[in-house]
Amino acid sequence: MNNKFLLSLCLTGVVSITGCTTIADMAGADSATLNQSATQNFNKTVQEAQGNKTLDTSSSTYKRINAVFLRLKPYADQMNQTGQQFDWRLAVLKSDTVNAYVAPGGKVVFYTGIVTKLNLTDAEIAAVMGHEMTHALEEHSKQKMGAQALTNLALNIGLSAAGDSVGQLGTAAAQLGSQVGVGLPYSRSLESRADQGGLMLMARAGYNPQAAITLWEKMGKQGGSQGLALLSTHPTDENRMNAMKKNLAAAMTVYNQRR
Repeated sequence: MNNKFLLSLCLTGVVSITGCTTIADMAGADSATLNQSATQNFNKTVQEAQGNKTLDTSSSTYKRINAVFLRLKPYADQMNQTGQQFDWRLAVLKSDTVNAYVAPGGKVVFYTGIVTKLNLTDAEIAAVMGHEMTHALEEHSKQKMGAQALTNLALNIGLSAAGDSVGQLGTAAAQLGSQVGVGLPYSRSLESRADQGGLMLMARAGYNPQAAITLWEKMGKQGGSQGLALLSTHPTDENRMNAMKKNLAAAMTVYNQRR
């Protein structure tokens, strides 16, 4: 799959124009509809991955990712203030791509490469998972769709840009990603919110939040000349790392209370 296209596979926040209406809602991207559409495309992603044998359901890497997912899920439900019940589901795809993303309503996709290439600990997997779950819990896709409505961008601009280069993992995963992103990086404010929410989520589930710092340090070191898909939408600059460290104390308090 084209790496540039994979950069569009994460989500972004809600742009309100009144107390109860959003630009995204006006464009037809209300929460219920968005979640239902994401579920349909997630199912297509799973079916296609089954067909081309890229769906991982049994490896040790899958088992580790799934264990973290199951452990975080009840705490994510506790944090859900969207008014919509999430049907959390996980798909692990066999790929060297260093990336992960979440679609509306809690449909999480992990590529095995993010675990194997970065040699992630379970707590570092939880840092990725918590970060992405926060994007879904705060409905960050709706802001990006609202921005699309304002700028007359097509919802599937990411898929169109991908052309015929989606490669081995297939068109369904590409379509799911294009539904929730237009190839633009997250804003710093949204990334900060996902960082903070992810720290608290992993802490509530009993994972040491300090692993979030080591995760981003690993990704920064591995970026190099080759680059990583996740680094395009998740920049690891010094200011961001410092912000995470400032938020770490509150998360550590929650974590220590569970010990």
